[in-house]
Amino acid sequence: MGLGDMETPNSSAGGQPDTCFGAFNASGGHNNTQNSIASPWFSTAFGLIGLCSNLFALCVLLSSSRKLSSRTRSSFLVFLCGLVITDFTGLLVTASVIVPYHFIKFTWAKVDPSCHLCNFLGFSMIFFGQCPLLLGATMAGERFFGINHPFSRSTSISKRRAWSIVGLVWGFSCLLGLLPVLGLGRYTLQYPGSWCFLTLLPDTGNVIFCLLFALLGIFSVLLSFIFNTVSVVTLCRVYHDRESVQRRRDSEVEMMVQLVGIMVIATICWLPLLIFIVQTVLQQLPASGQTQMLLPETQKMLLIYIRMVTWNQILDPWVYILFRRAVLQRIYPSLRPRPSIVSLYP
Repeated sequence: MGLGDMETPNSSAGGQPDTCFGAFNASGGHNNTQNSIASPWFSTAFGLIGLCSNLFALCVLLSSSRKLSSRTRSSFLVFLCGLVITDFTGLLVTASVIVPYHFIKFTWAKVDPSCHLCNFLGFSMIFFGQCPLLLGATMAGERFFGINHPFSRSTSISKRRAWSIVGLVWGFSCLLGLLPVLGLGRYTLQYPGSWCFLTLLPDTGNVIFCLLFALLGIFSVLLSFIFNTVSVVTLCRVYHDRESVQRRRDSEVEMMVQLVGIMVIATICWLPLLIFIVQTVLQQLPASGQTQMLLPETQKMLLIYIRMVTWNQILDPWVYILFRRAVLQRIYPSLRPRPSIVSLYP
C-alpha cells in the first residue's frame, strides 16, 4: 500500500460512473477541508521515512543472514526479507505515481483516459496490501509447526523452499489484484484524487471483490493471532520448565518477539480499514444498483484508514531492527545465547 493523500485533480470526472473516474466528485465541495485532511506533505515525508527504514532493515537482514549457521533462523530471515522487500517496493511504486502527480498536477482524465494508470495503481495497492498480511500468517504458521511439532519434519525449511513460499504468496496476491482487470469489480480514483483503490459501490462485482479482499485480510490477521498465541504459550512453558531451564530457546524467543510485533502492528493498522470495507459494502446492499458515487464522509474515512495502513509499512522494518537479540541483550543482559531445545534431544 502507499501514499494516498495528495491534492484533488484539476478536472471533474464525476459524471463517468462506468470508468475509473466516477467514485467521487472532484468538484463536490472537498476543497474547504482539503488542507486539513489531504495534506500532500504527509505522504511525502512518511513515504521517505518508510523507504529509508525498509532499506536500512534490508541491509541489516542481508548482513545477518550471511553470519547465520542456523537453518531455522535462516528460513525465518528469508520471510522477513520478503516482507521488507514487499513494503519497500510498495512504497516505491505508489510514490512513483503520486509524487509526480503532486508536482506536475496532471489531469487524470486527460493523461489516463483508458484508466491504465489507475488500474496499475489500484493493483499495486491491493497487491502490496495483501502480501504483508499473508506473509505474516505464513511466518506465524511456520513458527507454529517449528515450535509445537519440532520432530514432525527431519529438517527445517531450506532457504530455497522459503523463497518458494514467498513467491507463492506474491503470486496469489498478484492474482487477487488482477481480478478487477479481468472483470470482477473495478479500480476507481479515490478522494482527494491522487490514488486508485477498490470501489465501495453496491454493484455485484465490486461487492464480491471488496468482501474477498477484506475477509481474506481479516482471516490472515486472525490466523496469525491464533498461531502466535499458541507458539508463545508453548515457549513460556518450555522456558519456565525446571528440567529445561538450560534449554532456553533464545533464538525462538527472538523470532516470536518479532512475529508478535509484526502481528500487533498489522492488527492496529489494517483491521480498521478491513472492517470499514465490509461494513460499507454490506450497508449499501439494499441500495444496490442505485448508488453511483461514494458519500463524502465515506471518502474521507477511507482516506484516514489508508493513512493508518501506510504506518504498517513504516513500522514493520523497525520491528526487526529494534527487536534483535543484539539489542535485546543490552536491555535484558541475562538473554545469553543458548542451544535450541531441539539440539539437546538425542
